[in-house]
Amino acid sequence: MTILVTGATGNVGRPLVAQLLAAGHPVRALTRGPARADLPAGAEVVAGNLAETASLAAAFDGVTAAHLVTFGGDDFSPLTNGAEIVDLARKAGVRKVTVLKGDVTQSPLEEAIEAGGLDRTYLAPVEFMSNALEWAESVRTEGVVREAFPDAKSAMIHDADIAAVAAAALTTDGHTGQEYWLTGPEALTPPEKVRTIGAVLGREVRFVELTTDEITAQWRRTGYSDDDIEFFLAMRTDPPEAGYTVLPTVEQVTGKPPRTFAEWVRENAAAFR
Repeated sequence: MTILVTGATGNVGRPLVAQLLAAGHPVRALTRGPARADLPAGAEVVAGNLAETASLAAAFDGVTAAHLVTFGGDDFSPLTNGAEIVDLARKAGVRKVTVLKGDVTQSPLEEAIEAGGLDRTYLAPVEFMSNALEWAESVRTEGVVREAFPDAKSAMIHDADIAAVAAAALTTDGHTGQEYWLTGPEALTPPEKVRTIGAVLGREVRFVELTTDEITAQWRRTGYSDDDIEFFLAMRTDPPEAGYTVLPTVEQVTGKPPRTFAEWVRENAAAFR
């Protein structure tokens, strides 16, 4: 059973490729830049872009299961060619898909999957632990994290745990029609995350609280749009309960407890040193 992993060099796609290969499954990895993909030996790396249907025919050929994402392009905007992707997948013989959601609302790709009748499992993770890499430079150079909303809790999840749920859904039965909300094992505030980073690194890392105006200006300098900033503010000032509620889903699906933030920091400590 050849499994297609789209977004194969992304935060979820990369560990998913590795986990499927380790379990002995043939993997075809879709990426826009095969030459720089640096994926594990054994993966069949193919060029393609989910946003461009014409580039996908070879990727889907002979595939029986696929991991899809609902967004594409450099700006991570929702895919608009969902019906074409589903039609291509069905004609190729794809029977089962996992879908990494990019929003709480249903995307055009999800609507097409529903209409096309594919066996599907939706993955709805909360904040990725890898988002903490945004702090890496200031931790390295100053030993400081500057962030607003110190009381905002997040049940952030290790990217590899999202991949583990996807792998289980793609290779075992009983997941069709499920929408899995995925969290880590604890809900942490920004100061708690910073203390965890410092403890793993073995040195003090200070948390410096920013005002709303200061963090908004920082996001704008980074290049985020007004819509992005509005979304970020909403998530921090009135977050959905799902964002900070720890759920047992990862262990229920995979049989293993979700990884902690401290484990993630240890794995990525070099980025902060």
